[in-house]
Formats: sequence, structure tokens, C-alpha cells
Amino acid sequence: MQGYSGWAIMHSLTRGADARGTRLQKGTLRRVLGYVHRYKAKLVFFVVSVVILAVLGAIPPLLLRALLDTAIPEGNRRLVVVLATVTLGIALADAALNIVQRWFSAAIGEGLIYDLRVELYDHMQRMPIAFFTRTQTGALVSRLNNDVVGAQRAVTTTVSQILSNFISVAVTLTVMFALAWQVTLLALLVLPIFIVSARWVGRRLQRITRDSMNHNAAMNTLMTERFNVSGAMLVKLFGRQGSDSDEFGRRAAHVRDIGVVSAMYTRTFMVTLGFVAAIATAGLYLFGGLSAVEGAMEVGTIAALSLYLAQLYTPLTALTTARVDYLAAMVSFERVFEVLDLETAIEDRHGALPLTGVAGRIRLEDVSFHYPAGAGMLLESLKEIGPESEADITKTVLSHVDFEVLPGELVALVGPSGAGKTTIAQLVPRLYDVVEGAVLIDGHDVRDITLQSLSDAIGIVTQDPHLFHESIADNLRFAKPDATQAELEAACRKANVHDVVAALPDAYETVVGERGYRLSGGEKQRLALARMLLKDPRIVILDEATSHLDSENEAAIQRALEESLEGRSSLVIAHRLSTIVGADRILVVDGGRIVEAGRHEELLARGGLYADLYETQFAGQAVS
Repeated sequence: MQGYSGWAIMHSLTRGADARGTRLQKGTLRRVLGYVHRYKAKLVFFVVSVVILAVLGAIPPLLLRALLDTAIPEGNRRLVVVLATVTLGIALADAALNIVQRWFSAAIGEGLIYDLRVELYDHMQRMPIAFFTRTQTGALVSRLNNDVVGAQRAVTTTVSQILSNFISVAVTLTVMFALAWQVTLLALLVLPIFIVSARWVGRRLQRITRDSMNHNAAMNTLMTERFNVSGAMLVKLFGRQGSDSDEFGRRAAHVRDIGVVSAMYTRTFMVTLGFVAAIATAGLYLFGGLSAVEGAMEVGTIAALSLYLAQLYTPLTALTTARVDYLAAMVSFERVFEVLDLETAIEDRHGALPLTGVAGRIRLEDVSFHYPAGAGMLLESLKEIGPESEADITKTVLSHVDFEVLPGELVALVGPSGAGKTTIAQLVPRLYDVVEGAVLIDGHDVRDITLQSLSDAIGIVTQDPHLFHESIADNLRFAKPDATQAELEAACRKANVHDVVAALPDAYETVVGERGYRLSGGEKQRLALARMLLKDPRIVILDEATSHLDSENEAAIQRALEESLEGRSSLVIAHRLSTIVGADRILVVDGGRIVEAGRHEELLARGGLYADLYETQFAGQAVS
């Protein structure tokens, strides 16, 4: 089935698994450069500012040398003033350049964040529904926030620091060799200790960084799932506050522990750095001091070399771990690219045409379908199995389904839970693609129709309608952004919910709360019906759309729907058979097949599955 080779990466999103260690995927750097290239002009100015700052940083020790070796011994007051003025000028230039550098860094970094976030959000919006049913929201949010910011830092912090450190080391060593090459060589003798310790710590810090991202994602996932209304209510209803807090504590403890380990590695390394630098400084004092006593070296030169030595080891150490730092920084980019590389599966075919002049004829021709059973499977495993074996890891949901809905006809789907009714309804708007056969609208395969025009032609109300944490008016206008207030009210009257909305303190400007939890189930469902009616589609799909309504409101909605659905092609899924007794045709689905078809009276007379369902529900009660 096209697009499901991405389930492996979805598994890594939910599980945080990563077996690549310190190796980057091929082409990562090239892709990163593609994003950075958009800001090449700003990047040039940024690099220039880094170079100038590195050069300016090498000047103050020379000024101190001139002060100690020339100005003071010669009593040259003018030179003292000049040196002080130049020092102040360098400080001002350094401050100005730092501000300029920060602006370019922020412009590049925030631009990268914007580009990656927008691209990620757009890509995830185009993912199939199966992606969201198998991926934890917290993991996705972590990629969209933490990893995008980490990717930005890789460019504006890590790369800039590598460049700055390289230039700083090059300039500092050049000046030090010019001043006293013997002392400079002595200072570099301890460099192997730096290299070995830096590489050892760097590799471990890279692995810790990756683990930290995974543990933070797991903690964020738990918070995301528990801090929405549904999750919070479930926890309270089952009295799991204590155990849930314990679970969060365990996940937070992983984040805490790995933070402690990271801090200890970093601190140990910094202590080692300071000790080795102290050894080099002691050597300078010993060799330089003895040379000064013997008159072979001036005091100012020793002082300048001391400052250069202090400037040298920090960037030199950073450069010894540059490769590891670079790899660690690229981890964030890789995690972003993992999501961007997921196949969208459901997308416009090349040459897809818009659906125009919709009559509303729906036909399913010999349709078979199965969901992928390998959502948790590693990508490598899926490749090893191969497409010829894919059917062995899937479960058939629909098998050779064939029926037609004529324009203006209302066809109902009934049957036991899990029979495949909702799946049939989801194939029409192409939330999933068929495995075999075809879904046709007005004679056109839905795969040959643009997704936007297909969406425009179809209106759906589900059993558990979703409302955004916005006003009622905003939720309604999600179907028609330019709808007038009069249109909103007309749609709500048809759905028998206008009086309820009008009675609220802020009427249509009332904020419904997360997922509409300030409203009852029936009110949410009627608002969802109003939203669908506002869209005014030619094809309507109702999936248990009146399940939350009481008998009085259900009767009112049924009357409203009879009027509103006039002339529209309607596919209605119902467990409450009282809602579909007047359907033009009833299709009875069982085990992924259509086992019966006909009108209500015909199906009752046959005494088959429909009659059994009817008898079970009503137990001899008359249906009005």
C-alpha cells in the first residue's frame, strides 16, 4: 500500500528509538545547506563580523605589551594616552560588532525556525489520518518546537562558534609564534591531553544529547495527553492521579538524571581544561620568567603571552571536539528531516483535475481495503519483508464491496461494530486509499480528483465532532470563512441549536473550551451539523451524527435533515435504526462485506441480520 514505508519513522517518533549512534544519514549536510542558502547574504555579513571580532580580540595583548615594554619604561605619556584610546576604541568596535553579529545571527536563526516550522506543519497537515492515529501528539510537538530550535542553534551557534574558534586560534598562534616561538611550542606540548579528553567527552555528550531529546519528548507526550480535557477527565474518573503523577515522575527523573550526567561530564571536562591550562601557564611563567631575569625576554612579552595563552586553550579545545559538536548539532536536523521524509501517501496525482458541477453520484467498485498492521515495524524490517509479503502483516477490513448512491439518494449503512461501516465512509473523501477496486464520484476515480475540490464537495459529521478552543462563530466559519452572521444563524436554526447559542452570555462569540467541553455532547453534535450545513456540500456523510441527542432533539434534527439533505447524496451510518427507517436504501455490512440491501420493510421481511439488529434494539416497540 503506497506510503506506508514511513511507518518505521513513525515508530521512532512514538518510541524515540535511534540506532544510528553517531553516524549521520547521507545527504544531511547538503539538505541543511539548502536551507542556509536562503540566507546567504546575511550569512556573508555574519561571517565577516566573526572574522573582524576574532582579529580585534588579538589586539589588546599587544597593546599591553607596548605599554609595559615601551610606554612605561620610556616615560612616553603620549603613547600611554594613545594605547588607552585605542583600547577604548577596540572595546567600542567590539561592542558594536557584537550587536551587528547578533542581529545577523538572530535573522538567520529565526528565519530557519520559521522555514522549518512552516514546512513541518504543512507536511504534517498533508499526512494521512493513519499517521495521526499511530503517532503521539507530544512527539510531533517536540519535533515542531524543540528539534526545530535545536536545528537553528546548529547553524547560528555551533557553526559560528567553530568558525570563530578557528579564526581565533589561527590569529592567536600566529602572533604567539611571532613573539616567542619557543614558549608557544612549550604551551602546545599539553595539547594531546586536550585532544584525547575532548574527544572522549564529546562522543558521550553527543549520545547524551540524543537521549535527552528522546526523554524530553516522552515527558512532553505525557503532559500533552494528560493536560487536554479528555485525558484529565479520564485520569480523574479512574482515580489514577497518584499513579499518573508517579509515571510523570519517572519520566521527569530520566530527564533529571541525564541532565546530571551531562553536567558532570561537562564540568569534569572543564576542570581538566583548567588544570591543563594551568600547567601551560606555569610553564610560561617558568620559562618566560627565567628568560626575563636573564634579559632574553621582556616583561611585556610575557604578559602578552599570558593573555594569549588564556585565549588559546578554550577555542583550541572547542576545535578538537568540532566534529563531535557538529554531529551532535545535526541530530536536530535529522529528527526534523525524519518527519519531512515521511510519505504523505494521500496526495494529488499528477494531472489530477478539480471536480466541477457535482451531481453527487457515488460508486464503490469491487473495493477491498486493509489498514497496515506494521505501524510499529522498523523500516529495515519492512524492506526485508518486501511488498509481495505485505498482505501477510495486514488485516482485511473490506472485501469486494460494491454499491452505488444515486444523486439525491439517502443510503444508510448499518451493522455490528467493527463491520467496516466507518471505513467505507472514510474512503469516499479519500481519507484512505483503496487497496483494490475504485471509489468513483460522478464517474471519476477520487484518486484522479484534486483533494481540495473533493473536500469542497463532501460534508462530514462524525460521532464525536471536534470543536476548536475558539468561539462558536470561529468554529462554524471553519467550514466557510466568509460566512455572514445571518448565514451562521440560519445554519444553526436548521440544526436546532440557534436558541441554545443565543441564550449564552456571549452568544456566537462564546469560547467553547478545548474540544468544546463547555457544551453538552448533543450541543456539540448540533453545532457540527450546522457547520456541515454552512459548507453546503453536494455529498453528505453522517457517521452516527445524532448519537448524542435525546429523543426530542433527535426528532427535530431528523426533520431538519430531511429538508437540508433534499437533493444531496447522503451516506448515513447509524446504530440507532430509528434514524434511518426512511432511507432510500439500507446496506447491511458485516465482516467487511455487504450482506443485505433494501428498504426497511424489505429487510425486516427477510428476517436476516437487519431484522435481528432491529429486534434486539426495539424488542417489539413500534418505530415512529
